[in-house]
Amino acid sequence: MTATVPPGSSTTSRPPSAPASSTEAEPLAPAPSAGRFPARERLLSLDVFRGMTVAGMLLVNNPGSWGAIYPPLGHAPWHGWTPTDLIFPFFLFIVGITTHLSLEARRARGDDEGAIVRQIVKRGLLIILFGLLLAAFPFFPLTRITGMRFPGVLQRIGVAYLCGGLLTLRSSLKSQVLLVAVLLFGYWFAMTLIPVPGRGIGALLLDDPSASLAAYIDRAVFGSHVWRSAKTWDPEGLLSTVPAIGTVILGVITGRWLASGKPLQERLVGMFAVGSLCMVAGLMWHWSFPINKSLWTSSYVLFTAGMGAVALATCTWVIDVLGLTWWTRPFTWFGTNPMIAFVGSGMMARLIYSVITVPHDGEQAPIQRVIYETFYAPWLAPRNASLLFAVTFVLLWAGILGALHRKRIFFKV
Repeated sequence: MTATVPPGSSTTSRPPSAPASSTEAEPLAPAPSAGRFPARERLLSLDVFRGMTVAGMLLVNNPGSWGAIYPPLGHAPWHGWTPTDLIFPFFLFIVGITTHLSLEARRARGDDEGAIVRQIVKRGLLIILFGLLLAAFPFFPLTRITGMRFPGVLQRIGVAYLCGGLLTLRSSLKSQVLLVAVLLFGYWFAMTLIPVPGRGIGALLLDDPSASLAAYIDRAVFGSHVWRSAKTWDPEGLLSTVPAIGTVILGVITGRWLASGKPLQERLVGMFAVGSLCMVAGLMWHWSFPINKSLWTSSYVLFTAGMGAVALATCTWVIDVLGLTWWTRPFTWFGTNPMIAFVGSGMMARLIYSVITVPHDGEQAPIQRVIYETFYAPWLAPRNASLLFAVTFVLLWAGILGALHRKRIFFKV
């Protein structure tokens, strides 16, 4: 991993005041006036969209009080979805897009396949390692390590990137579509047809979080090292990571389309059309295999990837075509330093929510609780106070990332 200053990028399709994007892309000529992206263009919309998902993660993960959050800022209890349930799959979808663009850029530079494979493996393993280190942080007491959770968000990102990158390295579009179908239908069949020992057939167990085949495998592989709020299963578990690889590959397919060199209007219309079809397909599949973020069901993959394609097409139209970039700068800060944002904010949250304590009302209380109950809770309704604390947390990290961006410091795995 390195702290880098990325090379400059073309700004033909955006005003000179717009921040540079760091997403590697293959040449996309000719000029936007002809309805295409310019040669060697780096899509600002990708960094902005990624930044929106990272900022969204920080917002929903750091409320002032978990007992006072607006429903859209919390996950669906089980089946179904909320806006919060879109954040993680959107990020994985972008991982797939940028994976394809980066691989094509490396091929254009003449990098050999062996070097590309080594880079994919290195990046995937490092992301997994960062996830494990974050789970163990602050490394004391010893039970923090011996009882740590093995699965996690970064671990899933690392595995999905590693598998998605290697599986699509030399595959055709047809092969990638077939691979997604195998992953999604295979997962559906496994979750509904394979009997769970001591429980029965899988299709009858989907309403019980602790009874599904995914939960059974999590207990068998990870034992007690799962999400402590669930105890018997993990929302980033082993089996449910298989369809998450499908999310990445759908992103790879979208990246191929974005870099195809077709007229921009055709690409955006295609993303809207196919994205809408995927959303409809996901909603229809929901009736037999419910949309469920914790299980990462196949219907959830199609629905969220489709919505991600539509959302990205909208961002691309607004930012890279209309040139409306005045609002994008803070999101670019998050989008160009996602690892620092996620790991750094996770470490900070762990410290202020549980590790650092101060005297408060006759007891030692986490400093976050003291700050919240002193400066937020007395002045606002509970949900508003909790939301304002989360917004403050996001703004704090926007300031940190903005300072790094101004110094051209980017953490690259």
